[in-house]
Amino acid sequence: MHTDLNNLKTEAAPNPLLAKESISISKELRVLAADGDQCLLQSTKLFCPINSTRNTFSSSNCLCAYIIQSISTSQFIMDSIHLFGNIIVSFPVLILLWNTPSEAQLSPSFYSNTCPNALATIRTSIRQAVSRERRMAASLIRLHFHDCFVQGCDASILLDETPSIQSEKTAFPNINSVRGFEVIEAAKREVEKICPGVVSCADILAVAARDASAAVGGPSWKVKLGRRDSTTASRSVANTDLPSPFSDLSTLISAFANKGLSARDMVALSGSHTIGQSQCFLFRNRIYSNGTDIDAGFASTRRRQCPSNSGDSNLAALDLVTPNSFDNNYFKNLMQRKGLLQTDQVLFSGGSTDSIVSEYSRNPRTFLSDFGNSMIKMGDIEPLTGQNGIIRRICSAIN
Repeated sequence: MHTDLNNLKTEAAPNPLLAKESISISKELRVLAADGDQCLLQSTKLFCPINSTRNTFSSSNCLCAYIIQSISTSQFIMDSIHLFGNIIVSFPVLILLWNTPSEAQLSPSFYSNTCPNALATIRTSIRQAVSRERRMAASLIRLHFHDCFVQGCDASILLDETPSIQSEKTAFPNINSVRGFEVIEAAKREVEKICPGVVSCADILAVAARDASAAVGGPSWKVKLGRRDSTTASRSVANTDLPSPFSDLSTLISAFANKGLSARDMVALSGSHTIGQSQCFLFRNRIYSNGTDIDAGFASTRRRQCPSNSGDSNLAALDLVTPNSFDNNYFKNLMQRKGLLQTDQVLFSGGSTDSIVSEYSRNPRTFLSDFGNSMIKMGDIEPLTGQNGIIRRICSAIN
């Protein structure tokens, strides 16, 4: 059996692993290693190593798999493939016909054709929520963060408890703390009215965080879209992977590095604490410690709303100066030893991130730009794409 692939895009491309000339075949093909031969899959393109002097594939054991979507059966073997020109290469080619997810990529224009009014609809819903309660902006940014750090940006944090799902809502870092679920559900309902079954809850979370930032004077950025929703949640991963508000600097850096984020990303994202509030029990030890890393006057002010043995849920603004504006005062506070949480102040405590805090305190534009870029990077953490995951009808439950 012969299959003509003349119509597939081909081009010469270097193979850095094999240091040989390669043929780049379109994304419908992928290479599988066999018998110890190395073949390289890069992004959505495929590289089969060839011997440039003979214009033939260097190994007959390198299997090029032709992915055919939406057909489900087993497999069969082609004897040869007509690649281009007059070159006929005889080698085993495995055609995979089962449901293999494509190498889908997130894109800001993902819904341009399928739901062109999705972003405007979400933005209206988020602006209404923030106008009702300005604190909600911080809550929505934090909700997106807590979602992405647990099995990726897949809206798993929105799932309610069921006999088969241990909800992340009840994990220690989230219980009686993370909020904004009803705002995401409201936005989802509005989107479902115009495009039922198209826009994922994971994407709504990502867009909501961006729109919440912009609504309180913070940066905006192009949100990459195309995530799908998980059918699972993980309370245990939430308990281990979400950074504790009592962590030291090295632990924080490691926690973010485990998600592909740098120390600079961590400091930039921590800058979201320029808005929002924290509960007394999370900063009580710090304000009663009489430590050298906290301003005495600041500690005294905070004690008024946070007694030493009661008022666990009493709230205090993370940024005492401009608590409702997204600016760089958070970093100025740190340099004055006025960080509310331990994980705030450790960013400026004689460690490796001091210089970043200093830079952001001097250059608000740099901070705002870095924050947007770091949010984009965070939104790229292990998304479900292609045929993986689902599009939930409501965000708190599996369809």
